Amino acid sequence: MMARSIWNAPCKPLPIRIGVSRCLLGEEVRYDGGHKRDRFLTDVIGRCVEWVPICPEVEAGLGTPREAMRLVGGTRQPRLVTIKTERDMTKTLTMFAERKLEVLETADLSGYIFKKDSPSCGIERVRVFNEHGMPSRTGVGLFAGAFMKRFPLIPIEEEGRLCDPVLRDNFIERVFCYHRWQILARGPLTRKTVVEFHTAHKYLLLAHSGQHYEYLGRLVARADRYRPKELIERYGAAFMDALAVTATTRKHVNVLHHIVGHMKERLTTNERAELDDVMNDYHRGLVPLVVPITLIKHYVVRYRIDYV
Repeated sequence: MMARSIWNAPCKPLPIRIGVSRCLLGEEVRYDGGHKRDRFLTDVIGRCVEWVPICPEVEAGLGTPREAMRLVGGTRQPRLVTIKTERDMTKTLTMFAERKLEVLETADLSGYIFKKDSPSCGIERVRVFNEHGMPSRTGVGLFAGAFMKRFPLIPIEEEGRLCDPVLRDNFIERVFCYHRWQILARGPLTRKTVVEFHTAHKYLLLAHSGQHYEYLGRLVARADRYRPKELIERYGAAFMDALAVTATTRKHVNVLHHIVGHMKERLTTNERAELDDVMNDYHRGLVPLVVPITLIKHYVVRYRIDYV
């Protein structure tokens, strides 16, 4: 369920900046001197965003090519060790991460796409080897872990998971919504701007999480109780938590019926029947979500239903 397309857009739209593992853009920075170019990122997403390429291992001074590394020890505090010579590179990567994250504080990132399985960049199920050399898929890359701790609201994903259309759509949706929230947070922040933002995204929120939708509605209604900074932080945290909840077909159908309920007095019998047919087709998987949304938008414009 998409938010309204018009919402206090600045005269010159700010670019959507996404951090990305440099090897995924085709840069030859991997340990063996190769790359892992992902054409979906470079040829599709790349047309809509501004990349901020990062390779922690190269930027930490480890060079290319370099000895392969892996995580060893416990899952909570693993060490980054070279495989053949067993050199401990944990401190090198950790110190780099601290410096780089300071820089990224001002980079205005709206998302980050990491390289899966990487001991520095994997966000989940990275191999961690115990003292007997046996691996378990329980680790997180050192740089990725530090990034997630420093920037808990920024949407992140691994390139491998973007092959799943549901995960891909959700990530792209979260990136665009987080970008809009960043614009809101830059101010000037007033109760009116927060209300307008919430109004523009309320159906989207409802399609993800009714619980978060109700909480954010109450928060906005009591906006005058909070200082602007506290208000935007509270709203942003719950807003991104809501979008992380999966929006299912059933939830989308419920929201579509909710929207149509505000239009029923304006629609003719035939128009309402047409909408019901299209929504049933979507529910059965015969048409994509954009079909009922497009028809609803047609009637919203035709009958000037400003509330929707």
